[in-house]
Amino acid sequence: MNIEKLNSWFPGLTGPLIIAGPCSAESEEQCLMIAKKLKAANQTHLFRAGVWKPRTRPNSFEGIGVKALPWLDRVRKETGLPITIEVANAQHAELALMFGVDVLWIGARTTVNPFAVQEIADVLRGVDVPVLVKNPINADLSLWMGALERMNQVGITKLGAIHRGFSTMNTKKYRNEPLWQLPIELKRRLPDLPLICDPSHISGARDRIAAVSQKAMDIDFDGLMIETHITPDQALSDPAQQVTPEQLKIILDNLSYKTEFCPNKTFEEELDDLRHKIDRIDQELLHNLQLRMDIVDLIGKAKALNNVTALQKSRMSQLMKQRMIWAKEMDLQEEFAEKIFDVIHAESVKIQTEITKK
Repeated sequence: MNIEKLNSWFPGLTGPLIIAGPCSAESEEQCLMIAKKLKAANQTHLFRAGVWKPRTRPNSFEGIGVKALPWLDRVRKETGLPITIEVANAQHAELALMFGVDVLWIGARTTVNPFAVQEIADVLRGVDVPVLVKNPINADLSLWMGALERMNQVGITKLGAIHRGFSTMNTKKYRNEPLWQLPIELKRRLPDLPLICDPSHISGARDRIAAVSQKAMDIDFDGLMIETHITPDQALSDPAQQVTPEQLKIILDNLSYKTEFCPNKTFEEELDDLRHKIDRIDQELLHNLQLRMDIVDLIGKAKALNNVTALQKSRMSQLMKQRMIWAKEMDLQEEFAEKIFDVIHAESVKIQTEITKK
């Protein structure tokens, strides 16, 4: 975890950053009740509440707006908890600064729009305020990184990212598919960037929040943002994915944390030996891929000479069916094998298409 980095934002932080509060600020009383319960549990570091709620369709609750900002200011004064809100445009950012909001976050619907992100960045130019950027709705790592870069270019140094999952046509278990490989890749490219998980928006249902939170801790996320409400089922927005302060405490108390390194020298030596074996196997894998692509090149030339398309759908269907049978025989997850061959086949078609063009 980037505890050292987050300590510059929240001095004394020794574990994951916990951001909690209602999906929407509905009333001053509601905000204060939730905040006081969270403060009493002594596990929340940052109080969140939606002031402006960008909704997919009209005629649903879209937040109280600027009227709610004094409520959050009172929360901060009476509980000592710093406050954070989502800003979706330049005007929101200006109002947030006016009321001294401690941390701002850029929502998924805003991250997809570089113009909106840049307008917010211009408002924040020269202001020393922490900014968290949620992943875009669609699975586009470049858009996510682009929004972070726009903030960095105007002098925002206290930057973090929030993973809230991605909208896909195949969502079954989750409201937003986690696609963990994307935040992992973001962390690989920007290892010093604090990365927060939003299990509420990934799950879409409170009974899945604990498992998603644990998964985030298992892969070394730096914190969690969990929507918390006094009476979740009566919430004006996203009731199904909110938990009570008492439920939040249970989730946090039951989390287990893993460390990146182990002081046990014998364990580290055993791990090094296993890693060397993986290195050798990976080298063999790359060698075999090169051999495969050499054959793909020959196939591409043969297809070009005989006026055959690079993509042959019937062949692809047969190939995938056979590979899935082999994967099952080897006790490999079929979904895992399918992803690998999708990438290999896409590269093969690309190579053959280039040969056809020439």
